[in-house]
Amino acid sequence: MAAPRTGERPRVVLGVAGGIAAYKACELLRRLTESGHDVTVVPTAAALEFVGAPTWAALSGKPVATDVWSDVHEVPHVRIGQSADLVVVAPATADLMAKAAHGLADDLLTNTLLTARCPVVLAPAMHTEMWEHPATTANVATLRSRGVVVVEPAEGRLTGKDTGKGRLPEPSEIFELAVEVLARGAAVPDLAGRRVVVSAGGTREYLDPVRFLGNRSSGLQGYALARAAAARGAEVTLVSANVTLPDPAGVKVVRVETTAELRAEVVLAAGSADAVVMAAAPADFRPTAVSEAKIKKTVDGFAPAIELEQNPDILKEISHGRQRPGAVVVGFAAETGDDTGDVLDLARAKLARKGCDLLVVNDVSGGAVFGSPDNEAVILASDGATIDVPHGTKTALAHVIWDEVVGRFAR
Repeated sequence: MAAPRTGERPRVVLGVAGGIAAYKACELLRRLTESGHDVTVVPTAAALEFVGAPTWAALSGKPVATDVWSDVHEVPHVRIGQSADLVVVAPATADLMAKAAHGLADDLLTNTLLTARCPVVLAPAMHTEMWEHPATTANVATLRSRGVVVVEPAEGRLTGKDTGKGRLPEPSEIFELAVEVLARGAAVPDLAGRRVVVSAGGTREYLDPVRFLGNRSSGLQGYALARAAAARGAEVTLVSANVTLPDPAGVKVVRVETTAELRAEVVLAAGSADAVVMAAAPADFRPTAVSEAKIKKTVDGFAPAIELEQNPDILKEISHGRQRPGAVVVGFAAETGDDTGDVLDLARAKLARKGCDLLVVNDVSGGAVFGSPDNEAVILASDGATIDVPHGTKTALAHVIWDEVVGRFAR
């Protein structure tokens, strides 16, 4: 692939196909330029019916490349793709993806896609029926098999009164995904063709209609893992427990509340997964009975007794009951240490008990990690390996975890 020269801004081609969601690409372009990327916008003729060339030129600070006949002496139909560090198409229509899958090159954008040797990200947007059509399904599978990152469209309001799957993911999330793909720099993502499941957040066990037992998990690490996996080409299912973060682009999000709901969705998705990463914090206990009415204060000032029972051990169940041969299971351990041992002593015992391949250990003494954008950890492996991950972003830790998972696929 073409790599930026030292001190040169990363070169991004923003392709825009002809859909109503083309207006959202303006926000994506703004984020790319303001973060220091050199962006060349390549809209199709249909895209220019939605957003005109002056808008693209004003936001990018560069002339807009619109057809193969402009500046022919510079051979734009080849040069633009050859010099790019990343190509992002948002929105990518069914027509655009069909042309890309079959190697057609009848305009400047499809020529660029055919000549690019850098990572390519396609963010589809179309009506649900078009996304689910067998032709589109086959084209997406073909593109992904070649290493193209085709993000899953979001669900929501479409053109007119229609709702369903096919909505363009939020520009902020496409931007985050694009930045991660660019940072990786691999023309062929190493999780392409893999299905992964990630859990995130903290479960709630209700005492009555308004109160629950819960924990401090923010879901940030799980969401970083899901976003990183999508950037590396995986088909990602994110089981999200009580998290208010925006959906990562290209990720199927399943929302749950209780540990029982989390278990049901993770077990279901794990059946066809190549990797399961249990980053969520399930409640260890739940009330044996849930009051149908709000529990009132007592006149004598004594608190009511609450009887608890243990929740199922999801990580252990997934680890010991793998339905897919060679599947990699990753657990998380938030430890503080106690009279029986320090953090790593307790984590090693947990790794042996749970039966997972990797255990990501966080020392959460004093509330560390929760809600923070940063993290540090020790990754323990079932083969005895220990990987120290220094303090850094949760995204950086996510990629170290996926590096370890990918390494185990090759064994």
